[in-house]
Amino acid sequence: MSEWWTYSLSDFLLFSPRTYHRLFELYNEAVWPAHIAAAALAIAIMVSIRRNDGRTVAAILAIVWLWNAWAFHLDRYATINWAAVYFAAAFVLQALLLLWTGVVRDALDLSSRSRTGITLFAFALVIQPAIALLVGRPWTQSEIFGLAPDPTAIATLGILLLARRPQWHALAIPLLWCIVTGLTLWTMEDPGALLSPMAAALAFALAAWKTLAPSRKPRDESHRG
Repeated sequence: MSEWWTYSLSDFLLFSPRTYHRLFELYNEAVWPAHIAAAALAIAIMVSIRRNDGRTVAAILAIVWLWNAWAFHLDRYATINWAAVYFAAAFVLQALLLLWTGVVRDALDLSSRSRTGITLFAFALVIQPAIALLVGRPWTQSEIFGLAPDPTAIATLGILLLARRPQWHALAIPLLWCIVTGLTLWTMEDPGALLSPMAAALAFALAAWKTLAPSRKPRDESHRG
């Protein structure tokens, strides 16, 4: 029997890269035309951000996190990865945290205009779905905000960075998911493996800066982000 230190991450992978990416293709086919609804929700978020309507933004984000928990993790990902059940539980918890923070407490002030936050949100909406094409996979395997976990997590980080005060309890699960998915893709030697961890590192750094510099005069973060 081999010693534990002789194992690598790839030894614990339960599926092949082909199976993983094919999962998204079958998922996109099964949930269509939910993509139209996801696009409408993204537009509603943008309008609500302009109005600084944190309640609406939090409610929409909670909906898409719940959708990912059920439609993706439980109904699809769990067929190839037993850990998806636990991922689903984490996504449900994230939805509840968003509802508590933004809807119940109305504590999501999105008046900050952080360039970093806006960039991450735009990346999740526009660039992430195109990654499949950029690395040579069919567009049917694209990951869409609201429907797939990676762009949903990155978009959520971007939106939360627009808050005047960092909401660490709401940031924690999206940050952790970016690390988990980064490790999964790294194990599969996927060319986009570092994107989610880099987004998480950027979000963590800016949120930490906001937390550690509360005495500074509030100003438009666009000068830093």
